[in-house]
Amino acid sequence: MIHESSFVDEGAVIGEGTRVWHFCHISSDVTIGENCVFGQNVYVADQVKIGNRVKVQNNVSIYTGCVLEDEVFLGPSCVLTNVSNPRSQVNRQDLYEKTLFRRGATIGANATVISGIVVGRYAFIGAGAVVTKDVQDYALILGNPGRQHGWMSRHGHKLDGPNNKGIMTCPESGFRYQLKDGKLSCLDLDEEEPLPEELSKGDRPYEEYKGE
Repeated sequence: MIHESSFVDEGAVIGEGTRVWHFCHISSDVTIGENCVFGQNVYVADQVKIGNRVKVQNNVSIYTGCVLEDEVFLGPSCVLTNVSNPRSQVNRQDLYEKTLFRRGATIGANATVISGIVVGRYAFIGAGAVVTKDVQDYALILGNPGRQHGWMSRHGHKLDGPNNKGIMTCPESGFRYQLKDGKLSCLDLDEEEPLPEELSKGDRPYEEYKGE
């Protein structure tokens, strides 16, 4: 579904089930996967590659050099860049830097991601944060400059400290996570596997989990 107010340039490839809402512009030589959603006033520049089931909220520009793997979430008005030292007088179109958003990463509303970095799988960038360096899988990044403030589960809950076996548990899914050699991984589901259907729809508001 492409809204009549949006423009899709010749050469763009858009997968089945993807929805493009009002006032968007999808440039040529863009590849977009299946079942994605693009909110109002989204711009996607040439050569951008976007995976499946990606959600992009209103007022986001995705510039050349950005790669979004499956199930990335870009919050409203977040900012992505592709040159570290822009000058109007200096043409650096051949020097665009690659920024990789790994599977399941969330970028919060009004957050800024500086170009040339990797945002890890299921990392969670809080609203308004400014990210200037690589982010580990499942890391929670807050503030300006962005710093890690713990770990987030795949379901988007901050994980409490590990038990005596070094295990942290998501209060919503029950999935167990373990920190080893400074890296967090899920013990119950491979990071590249889709969520089971029964766990892919939240059935309780976030506030109900905060007291557990």
